Amino acid sequence: MSSPLDTPEGDWWNQAVNRREAIWLGLTGIWSLAIFGWMSAFTQFGDQNPVGDTFRVSATEYQAKMQSYREAAGERDGALVPPGEDVFIAAYRFNWAGTPVVLETGTEYDVHLSSYDVQHGFSIRPEHTLSKQMNFQVLPGYEWVLPMEFDEPGEYHVICNEYCGNGHRTMHGTVQVVDDL
Repeated sequence: MSSPLDTPEGDWWNQAVNRREAIWLGLTGIWSLAIFGWMSAFTQFGDQNPVGDTFRVSATEYQAKMQSYREAAGERDGALVPPGEDVFIAAYRFNWAGTPVVLETGTEYDVHLSSYDVQHGFSIRPEHTLSKQMNFQVLPGYEWVLPMEFDEPGEYHVICNEYCGNGHRTMHGTVQVVDDL
């Protein structure tokens, strides 16, 4: 008995394809093109894809932006209150600068994300709901500006979901969303 790993004997590559196999190959090709077209259209017209501008920025430049933001921000129960609709959050081993932060429901914020050191994953979700989780990649050298609006008040957890070193498991932050600031 031969193994499936053995080279087939004869000139198997010159043999005609079985009619049923040709039908299945054709259907598979058509289905693949249909799915590819649907995915391409959905990324252009779907509502699930994050949008926003991305800028090249050095860690030093982003640290200066974070410092200006912190100086202009107010404080409420030990958390930052942004001075406007711009919220700055920076990832670095093993912390989220800019959190905790207090935001207002129904206000669209431009959340600026960047990393000082390595790639991090920005995962944000309501305290008791895993199904409403959003995930973004935070890269050093880039500032990603994401428009975000929170409809429900409560505490939202921010974690790093991209392994960034030995202290990765401790990288947590919070966003407190309230009805009135």
